[in-house]
Amino acid sequence: MGKATGFIEYERLSEHYEAPERRIKNYREFVAPLTDAEARTQAARCMDCGTPFCHNGCPINNIIPDFNDLIYHQQWRDAYLVLDTTNNFPEITGRICPALCEEACTLNINNEAVGIKSIERAIIEKALMMGWITPRLATQKSGKHVAVVGSGPAGLACAQQLARSGHSVIVFEKRDHVGGLLRYGIPDFKLEKSLIDRRVEQMQHEGVIFQTSTMILGDNVSLPEGVGNDATKHILAKDLLSSFDAIILAAGSEVPRNLPIAGRELNGVHYAIDFLALQNKAVSANEATTAISAKDKNVIVIGGGDTGSDCVGTSIRQGAKSVVQFELLPQPPEHENKPLIWPYWPTKLRTSSSHEEGCTRYWSIASKAFKGKKKVESVDTILLDWQRDPKSGQMQMREIAGSEQSFPADLVLLAMGFVHPVAAVLDAFGVAKDARNNAAATTNGAAAYRTNVEKVFAAGDVRRGQSLVVWAIREGRECARAVDDYLKSSSRN
Repeated sequence: MGKATGFIEYERLSEHYEAPERRIKNYREFVAPLTDAEARTQAARCMDCGTPFCHNGCPINNIIPDFNDLIYHQQWRDAYLVLDTTNNFPEITGRICPALCEEACTLNINNEAVGIKSIERAIIEKALMMGWITPRLATQKSGKHVAVVGSGPAGLACAQQLARSGHSVIVFEKRDHVGGLLRYGIPDFKLEKSLIDRRVEQMQHEGVIFQTSTMILGDNVSLPEGVGNDATKHILAKDLLSSFDAIILAAGSEVPRNLPIAGRELNGVHYAIDFLALQNKAVSANEATTAISAKDKNVIVIGGGDTGSDCVGTSIRQGAKSVVQFELLPQPPEHENKPLIWPYWPTKLRTSSSHEEGCTRYWSIASKAFKGKKKVESVDTILLDWQRDPKSGQMQMREIAGSEQSFPADLVLLAMGFVHPVAAVLDAFGVAKDARNNAAATTNGAAAYRTNVEKVFAAGDVRRGQSLVVWAIREGRECARAVDDYLKSSSRN
């Protein structure tokens, strides 16, 4: 693909980042896409490798070698058309996807992978600039009505595919704007919300109806703490079941993991999603302050994943006095053992752009208690020793005596992931749960994405548990195919 000797001649090119001291002064995106020439050079590195493992590395199976070759030959519109066949929202994955495809790149065995993610973003930025992204209207209406509960990446992808297949689709969202975790959980400096708005407008032209501030539940049900809700209207699940030919549950995995240690009730200890959602709303409303602010505070972020990193970057922009991040697990190695791991996703030390802006990180550390009078003032911790159990083979931790330490804290953000979807949503429809309290549904065969309830399907994090945006898009697309087959079959019967 591209230039036969390109992977020998050219080094990997990275996108251009605005300097940390400038970018932390606002919430705008700070990563500039590759220029046309840079994208062509990067695409030239794509090898004629015979078996492109990047296909399997990518959950939505982007046709990567093909669009790389087209970019090398500067056939941008054709490259966009190839990308558009597999990915509903490349402007989103081109920004926030961890690029599983690059880890599976053949060149990554003994060199730096092709910058597939940066090429993907360059393609979609060109398409946006040239006006190539237009509504795709169904040529024929099916007469079938579909409800999608949840407007995150799974719900949006599913709704768009079904509308393009000729079905009438309504998306129900309990927040006041469409987007789910894309809008409320990911900071604007990583994903500006105008990108979501542009796609929503396209989908509306394609016939999708969005009904926001609307919650679908059973009778007299309240939501768990940490689950966002702007609903002013409530619809009973039984009414939805009687009004639609198919229902897709794409409500995500929303219940955040708690840390029930001493002092959890103190003011100043918050779920990360509450902190991030308030800041995103403030940016959208052009407001200077939020109800939960890190300004002039010692901030401790508990959790070392992407959400924790987002809390770090947001705290810095709010003017935190200091930012410290805790991770329960040991520090991973700086470099993976590629002969052992490739082409699979490796565990290795990853430093985000937010970490580069100013953060102290601690690994193998457990929080034991929050201390303070009414308001949190410090966090008591202890270091951990991780060892593999010779019998079970599982890693086990033990506390290291004498390693206790207290950290000053005016704001603590719990960023330890999400445990499962809101049980009340599944219970309202009578949907069975798996061992992890997710909606029980397979992805194989004629029953793909079907729950135990007739005409009720489940896709995305509500089914598979907390995962990546790109996996949610894949599940939304595949669920749409399953629903389309179901509706066509019901029409014949």
